[in-house]
Amino acid sequence: MMLRSRRMLRYALPFASLWLLSACTDNDRPQPLTDVDVIEIPAADVNNQQNTNIANPTLLLPATNEVSPGDTLTLVWSEEFDGPNIDPETWFFATGDGSEVGLPGGWGNNELQYYLPDNAMIVNGVLQITARRETAGGLDYTSARINTEDRFAFRYGRIEANIKLPAGQGIWPAFWMLSQDSDYLCTAFPSQNDGEDACRWAAIGEIDIVEAVNLDGTGENEIFGTIHYGGEFPYNTSTETKFTPSADVTENFHRYAVEWDSDEIRWYFDGQLYATQNSWFSTADNGGPGAPFNQPFHILLNVAVGGNFPGSPNGTTPFPVTMEVDWVRVYSGEP
Repeated sequence: MMLRSRRMLRYALPFASLWLLSACTDNDRPQPLTDVDVIEIPAADVNNQQNTNIANPTLLLPATNEVSPGDTLTLVWSEEFDGPNIDPETWFFATGDGSEVGLPGGWGNNELQYYLPDNAMIVNGVLQITARRETAGGLDYTSARINTEDRFAFRYGRIEANIKLPAGQGIWPAFWMLSQDSDYLCTAFPSQNDGEDACRWAAIGEIDIVEAVNLDGTGENEIFGTIHYGGEFPYNTSTETKFTPSADVTENFHRYAVEWDSDEIRWYFDGQLYATQNSWFSTADNGGPGAPFNQPFHILLNVAVGGNFPGSPNGTTPFPVTMEVDWVRVYSGEP
């Protein structure tokens, strides 16, 4: 998902906070604007969130092997969402617009949502991430973003999830990965790092397992699989594959998977291979062969609203909208 790493500069654009209704007088003439009723967007309850983060999670880093054709896969980690609540030992709940991690709001894409922990919940064994038309943090939409950073990460193998994607103009669901704890050093552009050598996005990499924008609208039924790599922003680059499944991705659950090897990454939809990437690089001084995709990555799930990629919602967007995730699983190939 472009420019979503918390290490990036982000810019937010103001967005209208009120809907105006038209009205007519008895003789069918328009009323003055000051006489037209104004409907306020409801405010989210930001003070009584039930999902809370824990202070000292335990990081699980299983040993996983690359996947070759015909391999017998071994399940090394799974999230089945069988409990009554989302486990904070497994998932971190984001709150805010990006500024809470020292960045301007908008998550690098001028997104319009304010993330709240309770916009993610388990309902009948399924994770639901819901975007709503409500105000919080000065924004007119809320949603949820959860990740396994400092809780679970892996390098190489197969990761897949069973997901029903949401439709609507301005809606941007994603299942993706970022580096867990990169120790890459970048000295080519030290002024961008305030004199520090630690690499930033996208020299540290990003793997987008599936994204979609504006489904059932201008985005029709198209999904994306992407890698981000190269230099630090704005010297980053990416490689993307677009794919249009024959089955409607908003009507039913479908399996989205990536097989991640040291020299190749492959994308699957319901077991069908639709993309292969085997060329990338990182400007990290100490990245080594295969950088930036030679280090452990953690998992993210979120639904963004608006931004540079999908554009803003409009009157056709059916709020609330929900991405549903039945399970997430990670497998190792054979030794």
